[in-house]
Amino acid sequence: MRTIERLARSSYGIARWCFLLVALGTTTAHAEEKFIFLTNWYAQAEHGGFYQAQAEGIYKNRGLDVDIRMGGPQVNVMQLLLAGRADAVMGYDLQTIKAVEQGLPIITIGAVFQKDPAALIAHPDVKAMEDLKTRTLLIGQASETTFWPWLKGRYGFTDAQKRPYAFSVQQFLVDKKVAQQGYATSEPYAIEKAGIKPVVFLLADLGYPPYAQTIVTTGKVLRDRPDALRAFLQATAEGWKSYLANPAPGNALVKKANPEMKDDMLAFGVAKMKEFALVTGGDAASVGILGMTDARWKQTFEFMKGADLVGDDVDYRKGYTLELVKSVRVLP
Repeated sequence: MRTIERLARSSYGIARWCFLLVALGTTTAHAEEKFIFLTNWYAQAEHGGFYQAQAEGIYKNRGLDVDIRMGGPQVNVMQLLLAGRADAVMGYDLQTIKAVEQGLPIITIGAVFQKDPAALIAHPDVKAMEDLKTRTLLIGQASETTFWPWLKGRYGFTDAQKRPYAFSVQQFLVDKKVAQQGYATSEPYAIEKAGIKPVVFLLADLGYPPYAQTIVTTGKVLRDRPDALRAFLQATAEGWKSYLANPAPGNALVKKANPEMKDDMLAFGVAKMKEFALVTGGDAASVGILGMTDARWKQTFEFMKGADLVGDDVDYRKGYTLELVKSVRVLP
């Protein structure tokens, strides 16, 4: 009897150890790699593809545990990136090229927006950009080192007609002789809600060259974690394709992160991203979502150089790499 008991206990012990070993092996095999991504503003439709990839488990399926953290007016995303507080952040081509000029080791690895959503927004009587030469233009201070020099060079606008933009549509609503800057995906929503159907001139469709809402990392992360970056790009591209087809899962997380974002605002943003092909147009149409090309980066640098926004001798090629994104083939 004792022999039988010993055998039974021994078999039970072996079974328990086998179970524990299998469980440990399974946990190790499916452990996701931590990855911190910092956006450039509060959660909104323009960030929807990232939240969609999280909501649908796309990041997880690629082996990543992604923590999406919101930016905001008091958040310096590049400073946090350089301090190692994030693995990648949302950036902008002009910002990246200026960082290269300053010797900072930041590198763009993909571009969500093939077209910068920056726009000039005018009243319905305006038929062409040239008509705005006689209007007051509300332009923000930061725009003086981005698209304002391009507008002056392209259309002959002057500093004399420029007034500060207070990030509100109120002055536009009360003065028909005013046009203002804004994003094609957001400010027109508030103007339409007030009863005016504005004319929206998307600067990218008129030749303004940079990508926008880019994915930026550091040289260190690129050297140490190329596989994680590649997985992040692939999952993000899949997330954006899914979001544009059915944004509901991503929008649920956007609203959770930013309760100020309402359904009609999100719907407007998605509709405008589709209308202007911000994500799916440009290079994405041929090389896939998040895609970039050398030619486009050169065009942006040439604009910056011509507008005296950057020195002639800056090696802008240090500000981006195509090596990771070229393996991402998620066509719109």
